[in-house]
Amino acid sequence: MWNRTASRAEPLVAAGAVAAGSPADAARRVEAVITMLADPDALRAVTEGPDGIAAGATAGTTVIEMSTVGPAAIRWLASALPDRVRLIDAPVLGSLNEAETGSLKVFIGGPDDLVDRWVPVLSALGSPIHIGPLGSGASVKLVANATLVGTLTLLGEVVALADRLGLPREHTFEVLEATPLAAQAARRREALATSEFPKHFGLSLARKDAELVVEAADEHALEVPVLEAARRWFTEADTASWGDRDYSEVLRWIFGERETS
Repeated sequence: MWNRTASRAEPLVAAGAVAAGSPADAARRVEAVITMLADPDALRAVTEGPDGIAAGATAGTTVIEMSTVGPAAIRWLASALPDRVRLIDAPVLGSLNEAETGSLKVFIGGPDDLVDRWVPVLSALGSPIHIGPLGSGASVKLVANATLVGTLTLLGEVVALADRLGLPREHTFEVLEATPLAAQAARRREALATSEFPKHFGLSLARKDAELVVEAADEHALEVPVLEAARRWFTEADTASWGDRDYSEVLRWIFGERETS
């Protein structure tokens, strides 16, 4: 195994994993290379160059790309890998709790034979769903994340409106229980009451996902003003140095709680 931040690999090495000196070194040792990275730039960085995956992968190697990077990055990766290196995309839906319990949703894009071969491995992480050809997993993950950033920012705007109208938060959340926002409201209610937001998913990563959603829409000449607005909220909070916080703290940003300590 290999990690861009070496210290993060230490617990796994202590548990028996074998550390590799580079992505190329890791790729030479295995039948399947699993990549899970922050963004398309990180994927490019570990793929290219003399120490990259493309340099170490050999004929018969399968690359399983599990990052949320969008279909354009999957197309690039397919072109960057050597001939006879096979590729499937398999991004996951879920956060820390789902990862720890092996209950992630795994969205797979790729040819039937290759998907069938690696489903037993991916099943250890959760529930694999074969969506379609290569790139389909990355595409459907953007659709799923679009609902997340859209509903979370809508919740923020709705609660902010209720606050400005002088409604007590208790009654606001009672009303939201009877609306399409019920699940999101219930999930965020305690954190908003206590101002404690344990980090499950970084706000900067949510911004990246929102940007990928809008970029995909632009690529297909689709206007998405609601999702553009959601991206703006995450971009503003991330630019103000909130990127290392949990992504749900975008709610506090929407409410106007703009301290940065």
